Amino acid sequence: MSQQPVVFTRRSFLEGLNLSVGGLALGLVPTVSAEAAAPGVKSAPELRPNVFVHVAADGLVTIVCHRSEMGQGIRSSMPVVVADELGADMARVKVVQAVGDAVYGDQNTDGSSSIRGVFQDLRRTGATARTMLVAAAAKRWKVKPEQCEAREHAVYLRDGQRSLGFGELVADAVKLPVPKAEAVQLRPLSELRRVGSELPLLDGPAYVTGKAVFGADVKLPGMLIAVVARPPVVGGKVARFDATRALAIPGVKQVLELPPPHRPYLFQGWGGVAVLAENTWAAMRGRQALDITWENGPNESYDSEKYRVALLESVRAPGKPARSVGDVDKALASAARVVEAEYYAPHLSHAPMEPPVALARVAGGVCEVWAATQHPQAARTEAAKTAGLPEDKVTVNVTLLGGGFGRKSKADFVAEAVFLAKTAGVPVRVQWTREDDIRHDYYHSASAQKLSAGLDAQGKPTAWLHRTSFPAIRSTFSEDVTGPVARDLNQGVLDLALDIPNVRAEMGEALAKVRIGWLRSVNNIFHAYAVGSFMDELAHARGVDPRDNLLEVIGPARKVSVAELGVTTLPNYGAPVEAHPVDAGRLRRVIERVTEMSGWNERAKNGRTLGLAAHRSFLSYVGVVVSMTKDAVGKARVDEAWVVVDAGLVVNPDRVRSQMEGSVIFGMSLAMYGSITMKEGATEQSNFRDYRLVRIADAPRAIHVDIVRSEEAPGGVGEPGVPPVAPAIVNAIFALTGIRVRELPIIRTVPV
Repeated sequence: MSQQPVVFTRRSFLEGLNLSVGGLALGLVPTVSAEAAAPGVKSAPELRPNVFVHVAADGLVTIVCHRSEMGQGIRSSMPVVVADELGADMARVKVVQAVGDAVYGDQNTDGSSSIRGVFQDLRRTGATARTMLVAAAAKRWKVKPEQCEAREHAVYLRDGQRSLGFGELVADAVKLPVPKAEAVQLRPLSELRRVGSELPLLDGPAYVTGKAVFGADVKLPGMLIAVVARPPVVGGKVARFDATRALAIPGVKQVLELPPPHRPYLFQGWGGVAVLAENTWAAMRGRQALDITWENGPNESYDSEKYRVALLESVRAPGKPARSVGDVDKALASAARVVEAEYYAPHLSHAPMEPPVALARVAGGVCEVWAATQHPQAARTEAAKTAGLPEDKVTVNVTLLGGGFGRKSKADFVAEAVFLAKTAGVPVRVQWTREDDIRHDYYHSASAQKLSAGLDAQGKPTAWLHRTSFPAIRSTFSEDVTGPVARDLNQGVLDLALDIPNVRAEMGEALAKVRIGWLRSVNNIFHAYAVGSFMDELAHARGVDPRDNLLEVIGPARKVSVAELGVTTLPNYGAPVEAHPVDAGRLRRVIERVTEMSGWNERAKNGRTLGLAAHRSFLSYVGVVVSMTKDAVGKARVDEAWVVVDAGLVVNPDRVRSQMEGSVIFGMSLAMYGSITMKEGATEQSNFRDYRLVRIADAPRAIHVDIVRSEEAPGGVGEPGVPPVAPAIVNAIFALTGIRVRELPIIRTVPV
């Protein structure tokens, strides 16, 4: 959908951001709006800009960041794109965090989409403001706009004799019509001064001085802290409870029952009994003192070990086709040899360092929320439903997030805070504990996969069959979901480049028994694990170097067409295939570079082995090599890691590098230790003692990151580094020990 810049004059909108009504305010809106389609129109109440920039009469440039900051640096990167196009001095730029409001377009900070999704919009907004300021200066000087240029927070006449600051031009610029899109020229990439440079972290000083405001840092007069005792099984409810002992604890003020959720679960609260107290410790002690009898409901029968068996049985039988080229059955039947393997990955928890937290106040017909949320609009919608108010009476303020990984896109903790604030009649902050978070998460799908490859007499692959089965995320939003659909295989199956004449991918049925949610890199986690592991198995079966095998199976550098992929359409992470094709050349490049960096030709030397994997996800390409050694007690450990990432045009290399480093650690945690198991419907894990994460002693002694320089359209960064980590590790473990790890976590098969 194309976007059209418009001037914003609505007083309530501008004043809500503490901005002057007389400044130049621009936002991008969809051109499907009849009013917005005409250049030069003023803002209408229904306009929805994706990007917003304001230039005040004193020259201060305010850029609204409509995505959530959780350490990935979006508040540092996004404004720079606008400022570079505008020609602004970052020392005179203020960044404002947007509240949850559809006026900002898509605010969900998920899917590695913040830069890749609005990069061109950011540039167009900055360029439009620049064009208007230049036009105002040219009119005042009675020269052509082409004789002027905007830089260093001013417009200069190219003869170098005259200049006007942005603030001096605002009054004239706001009177001009917004130029048509074709009249706005983006700067050549070479003229973007900061894009592609090492940029400082905007919130860095606040982090290190303790001034950064996270969810639990917000305080209101008279507020109470709530800790909730939730049913052990999702869909369960309170049969009876006695709060006598809880109410006797000093500081405890109220004990309230929360309503159980109904199917589908969506972003409703889990239900249970809340203890409201003057401080967190009293609330926690009060919860321990509650006497509750639970009615566990229909999910009490869920046993994750039995579910694992059922998933594996599912992929041993034919499933629904999602991708098909050639005749796989015939090719497998006539193959000189068939290589097969099955893989299983368990449920996983997000486990952000900061558990969910939200503060709500409901009074006077309005609701205000402060939350560490990745999805402020979903939080606003859920808050409005819970409070029984229209959305325009709800404000969601977004704090900094202490990690998110997809967990904080779900607004159940916001719904709890709003319900309790409304019921108690005072502001209430709901504080989840680590145990709450791990026991009551929206879990990553468990999955089973079976891969089969047919080889001809020369050992060349002639057939590829991939079966996958897992409970789909859609089950959280709809009751009639029996398993994945083709769209769910977009992540690592449909978009897999294969130079094999016969290819088919199939989906098995899998009913969800827990709340399923998206976790950093989503279905790519288990698909990359299986495909990357099987590629290595195939190489050893063929007696071929794993790198050479991988490059051969991917095939020559080319843009892989939808027809070659064997699909009718490719969801492609919401991006057009024309702009972001499946590019085998880019995938080959990261493989070649990462193996060169890591010294692949000496991949087994002095008790150290290397493992390789590569993956396309979120429109980016990542290759990973890890080295494995054995420690003094015989445990396998990741000694070193190398990452090459091609994410297209990079705005802030420092943040890309940090995301890749973090992805290695995150991927190691998932692969080596991550596992959520259920018995009688209840989660068995509760804290880091039994849901283990990589610690300093487990971390590689070095992580090397190389960023491919590119002018391709930006791809994602926050998630693409995770998927190749697990297969790279298990491939290195095989090289080290001769043991194949076909079930995660690795620790169940090999000591790590």
